[in-house]
Amino acid sequence: MQSTEHVVIVGGSSGMGRGLAAELVAQGSEVTVAGRSTGKLDAVRRELGVRTVAMDIGVEEDIERLFATTGKVSHIVTTAADISGAYQPISEYDVNAARSAVDSKLLGPLLLAKHGAPALEPAGSIVFTSGIAAYRPGPRASLVAALNGALASLASALAVELAPVRVNVVSPGWVDTPIWQDVAGDAAADTLAAMAVRLPAGRIGRTKDIADAIIALLRNGFITGTVLHADGGHRLV
Repeated sequence: MQSTEHVVIVGGSSGMGRGLAAELVAQGSEVTVAGRSTGKLDAVRRELGVRTVAMDIGVEEDIERLFATTGKVSHIVTTAADISGAYQPISEYDVNAARSAVDSKLLGPLLLAKHGAPALEPAGSIVFTSGIAAYRPGPRASLVAALNGALASLASALAVELAPVRVNVVSPGWVDTPIWQDVAGDAAADTLAAMAVRLPAGRIGRTKDIADAIIALLRNGFITGTVLHADGGHRLV
């Protein structure tokens, strides 16, 4: 009898990660959600019935502790992103204000692979989350573009080093999640509406769109070292 799929989602208490957790639970998977906000973790545990672990992806000891509690897992996904200080004009860039972006978007995923790979089943996988900024960067987004682009290279290298464990990246376009308050503030709704008109898909992304893309990478055992673009055609406009 096949054992239940167990997926660890770092950043799964809100936004795209929470959407993924809800979809996997609906499909019968066992899910562990990890994140920093105990309030959000409490809510997702009550609402979805998942196991939760409070941790910070930027702290290596927290990542070690996470996998010390999970046992064997089928897949590891990170959607965590703390970019609150990352959007700055290059002429005035304060690197210290953007350290959390580097930790959450690049060093954290690397450390998840370091400590999570030993917990993965042989047919397991890791999925990182990058974003459209790597391919259609805007003003003030130099570091965000660099971090998202770096994840593709990291996944390629790890796909070779960790084989047969598979390592992939999903690259969302603009998705209606709370992170837009960090990006555009009070102009978030108008900014998203203007982009929806431009996109070939005719709308902004939904969390379920990204969840479905990630699940496709989890389930297809012949995809590794790949970036799956779930962006509504944003790279084309």
